[in-house]
Amino acid sequence: MCLAVPGKVIGIEENSERNGNSSLWRTGKVSFGGIIKEVSLAYVPDVKIGDYVIVHVGFALSIVDPEEAEETLNYLEQLEVKPSPINAVLGEVSSS
Repeated sequence: MCLAVPGKVIGIEENSERNGNSSLWRTGKVSFGGIIKEVSLAYVPDVKIGDYVIVHVGFALSIVDPEEAEETLNYLEQLEVKPSPINAVLGEVSSS
């Protein structure tokens, strides 16, 4: 099962040398409970370092407020759903 999960943006790469349109090629490093993944930020052009984003299959889909992100992470923890290294690569979350 694939879920869109919140993660915290810890770095941003502009990549403006590609076709001159930096927003389409912008990527970021996002932390999912210590697992760091590079994701596309094309859909969230206003995102900043420290923001939480909802990520699905390698794309940040929306910016969420920290309270909403923490609430979602707490629900996932209560369900014992944790990111695992292999599933983080695949964009999936497993139930342990």
